[in-house]
Amino acid sequence: MVSAAEQMAANTSWAALGKATDLRKRIVYTLMLLIVYRLGTWIPVPGIDGVELRAFMSEAGASIGGMLSMFTGGALGRMGIFALGIMPYISASIIVQLMTAMVPALEQLKKEGEAGRKKINQYTRYGTVFLATLQSYGLAVSLQGGDLVTNPGTFFIVSCMITLIGGTMFLMWLGEQITARGIGNGISLIIFVGIIAEVPAALAQFFASGRSGAISPAVIIGVIVMVIAVIAFVVFMERSLRKVHIQYPRRQVGMKVYDGGSSHLPVKVNPAGVIPAIFASSLLLLPTTISAFSGGQGSSPIMSTILAYFGPGQPLYLLFFTGMIVFFAYFYTYNVAFKPDEVAENLKNQNGFVPGIRPGKRTAEYLEYVVSRILVLGSGYLALVCLLPEILRAQFAIPFYFGGTSVLIVVSVTMDTIQQVQSHLLAHQYEGLIEKSQLGGKGKRRARRKGTGRK
Repeated sequence: MVSAAEQMAANTSWAALGKATDLRKRIVYTLMLLIVYRLGTWIPVPGIDGVELRAFMSEAGASIGGMLSMFTGGALGRMGIFALGIMPYISASIIVQLMTAMVPALEQLKKEGEAGRKKINQYTRYGTVFLATLQSYGLAVSLQGGDLVTNPGTFFIVSCMITLIGGTMFLMWLGEQITARGIGNGISLIIFVGIIAEVPAALAQFFASGRSGAISPAVIIGVIVMVIAVIAFVVFMERSLRKVHIQYPRRQVGMKVYDGGSSHLPVKVNPAGVIPAIFASSLLLLPTTISAFSGGQGSSPIMSTILAYFGPGQPLYLLFFTGMIVFFAYFYTYNVAFKPDEVAENLKNQNGFVPGIRPGKRTAEYLEYVVSRILVLGSGYLALVCLLPEILRAQFAIPFYFGGTSVLIVVSVTMDTIQQVQSHLLAHQYEGLIEKSQLGGKGKRRARRKGTGRK
């Protein structure tokens, strides 16, 4: 039987977008701030040798440089003021979330409502400044060591650090403004726009390689078909749920007796989202990034060995990548995304129970068993989507970077933004949708009264 909410959602009309004034303002506001972000990626950091940087990025475009440049919207390739992107904030947010799950003081702070949430956001900002400081210093020293600077020295390092840290903090503020006054999640949209902005240039380079004969037409068609299939697969998996049946007993309130109801607890196949892929990629990219931007100068034998075995496309790289994705999928799910103990306690407080399972500890054990089995499929799906492009790129020598992490981010953000737009439209059309879905309402009752001649 179709629910009332599903009936109204099915009757939501996109034609009503023109009448939803508030939604239009939110969309325009979001687009304006995203344009500001894109303009900032073209403002260069002072002191960079543009010729040497372009030569370096053209060589690294198909590997580490291509990946980092794509996640920063091309700002890293041009060494713009947003070269660090929003990734320090993402990393700080994930670290604070994990610490909140493991540190009792932070967990208690999370339960204090709005005041606790503001305090945790403040810690996240401090963490963002700390990570951005470390990354900007490492990037400045690496640029200087790679002879990509016109006037090397302390002044360049300090000015580069201040510029990059300021750019990251401005992006963090920009994302918060989009979330509060625009549409969608601001931080996710910034990453999304950065990835999408690099797609046209990558496609042009890809087709140019096909015209020159560097890549065969069969490979081009195969890559296009694979991308479409991966996108469809990601959409299917991200919408997949395991519904756990929940039963509520009959209860008496005053003189009235309410019948027991039933519901479902939705458990996503991939509760952790794209977080495991981002974490695993960050760990694997660290040694390669240091070596790439330092120009290979001063590399120790240990670092050279690590790069030889853990370079992109190498068997140990793929194996370690898979292991990290699976580990973080389980770790993040049980510590942040879905805590069986808390869910079981909430169900118990609401007098809900899983049929055949005793409330409390038994329910928590059952939910942990269900989630563990689901995560076998979810973590395998994440690993497959992330590894397949890596393998194909290494086998067919594709001259630009494209990865499963980018596809996951683009699809997830698109689905989330469309869902929020539909929610705003649903709220705007609420009265009309009730009548259209034949769920009753003032208009329907008035029509019946007019038809019967009642006043």
